Amino acid sequence: MKRVLAILGSAGTNSANRILLERIADLAGPQLEISIFDGLKQLPHFDPDQSTDNPPEAIADLRKRIAESDGVLICTPEYVFSIPSGLKNAIEWCVATTVFSDKPVGLITASADGEKGHAELQLIMRTLYAKVTDEATLLIRAPKGKVDSQGGIDSQTEASLRRFVVALTTLVEESPMPS
Repeated sequence: MKRVLAILGSAGTNSANRILLERIADLAGPQLEISIFDGLKQLPHFDPDQSTDNPPEAIADLRKRIAESDGVLICTPEYVFSIPSGLKNAIEWCVATTVFSDKPVGLITASADGEKGHAELQLIMRTLYAKVTDEATLLIRAPKGKVDSQGGIDSQTEASLRRFVVALTTLVEESPMPS
């Protein structure tokens, strides 16, 4: 079974993004083992002086989890037409490494509009040489009307999630194992 680290970009406790990640983990079933990282709030602010030689323990752990995974899934809202600061901070800690190089990465943006944040996230991941395909990216506009707090998801979004899981599984399975 392939292992995927799912990074939750939302700082909210009961966010639609968390519900979506939990549903994806269910849908991925026996093909992908998805573990959700929701610790962005606990990461220290990016410090370039510590980035390469002396990263904080939480950062070293996150980098290790990314490196040892077969793939990464990022599910995030858009804040002020961009990705959330906590997610940006985590990614900045990884820039001086190669943890995202050739790593299969699925991207979901679930937000009121989400278009600019989604485009920015794709650009950042491609800049870090992550393997990102159009099929393994998904923009879900207005998730509050599609996902409820009990985990219910409307049928159209559910169908999109199913297609996304197939694309992510294919992307991860076609990539070599992590070193």
